[in-house]
Amino acid sequence: MRTYLVGGAVRDSLMGITGSDRDWVVVGSTPEEMVSLGFTPVGKDFPVFLHPNTKDEYALARTERKTAPGYKGFVVHAAPDVNLEQDLARRDLTINAIARDDTGGLIDPFNGQADIAQQVFRHVTEAFREDPVRILRVARLAARFPHFRVAPDTQALMQAMVQAGEVDALVRERVWQELTKGLMAAQPSRMLQVLRDCGALQRLLPEVDRLYGVPQPIEHHPEVDTGMHVEMVLDECARMNATLEVRFAALCHDLGKGNTHPTALPRHIGHEGRSVKLLRGVCERLRVPQACKELAEVVAQEHGHVHGCMKLSAEAVLRLLLRCDALRRPDRFALALRACEADARGRLGLQDRAYPQAAHLHGLLQAALSVDTARLSDQAMQQGLKGVQVGQHIDAARLQAIKAAMPA
Repeated sequence: MRTYLVGGAVRDSLMGITGSDRDWVVVGSTPEEMVSLGFTPVGKDFPVFLHPNTKDEYALARTERKTAPGYKGFVVHAAPDVNLEQDLARRDLTINAIARDDTGGLIDPFNGQADIAQQVFRHVTEAFREDPVRILRVARLAARFPHFRVAPDTQALMQAMVQAGEVDALVRERVWQELTKGLMAAQPSRMLQVLRDCGALQRLLPEVDRLYGVPQPIEHHPEVDTGMHVEMVLDECARMNATLEVRFAALCHDLGKGNTHPTALPRHIGHEGRSVKLLRGVCERLRVPQACKELAEVVAQEHGHVHGCMKLSAEAVLRLLLRCDALRRPDRFALALRACEADARGRLGLQDRAYPQAAHLHGLLQAALSVDTARLSDQAMQQGLKGVQVGQHIDAARLQAIKAAMPA
């Protein structure tokens, strides 16, 4: 029985990155022996075990044989006669097919170190085509390591997989899982670019793919192209270290611009409502968590009003706050302002411009929240007001508070 550190932990250590999850492969053992040594079995589809002390994952060396479309269509063979090189050969990229033994020595049968040095994503063998999740992994790794490029033969292989319909067999939970990793990486735009270059974006997120080549008013969008704008907004989110909810809202905030009638270009009148409808379809298809869906809807519908809030009257500000449910959910409204700030800065040459709208609306929301609703409710009922009239009485007080807090 021999154990080797494999995968991302080895890759990252060679790139000077610390803190990566440690995965191990075990050669020459059996499930029975692993259990007898105190390891806990956790793998459903193939033998994986947790170390009794470190809780690191240890997987028996294995090979795989494709039997059906999709990423679950495999027969796995894990046995003592499977050697390390056979196990490494089934991995996705050469940079992930490097192992380290217990003396610190590297086993690199597919020249992964050279590809790290040259910053290249290259598939290990033709078996890459058997698992469409690997396309998503390459894309989200590109978002994490944006200076890496996809090798031409790997690019061609990914395109062939898309054309063969392999991507269509992916289950939506796995698509969402990989997309979130790319959205949370250092340069999310690279994920979109890699997916688009191989044709997978059109299959997985046609609503986003449709935005490329769609023009916008140059006075507001010097970058003009809507797809490029979405990429820039996502990268601004990364620069701001924004949450997943904010980044997903950024991804979906302009979806409606892909459905603008040609006679309405490049102004995109009414794209907000179209964006909400389209993103609801995305959320249903990918089973997007409710928190992401709700914030994305607020941002898609209201980002234009947030951008223009400095010119809004107190009455219009109150209506905006109520539509955003900001009085009940101020924390979510703060996230919406972050997404709007990223949207304003995700434009060519405007990445460092100020965004006073966020502080302005935050201050006015605090003024509205300072109103003592319990006292006003009691006061309204003493005056004989009921139901909606009580709410109107409270909103009148909130309006006065907003007016008092507005700049002269």
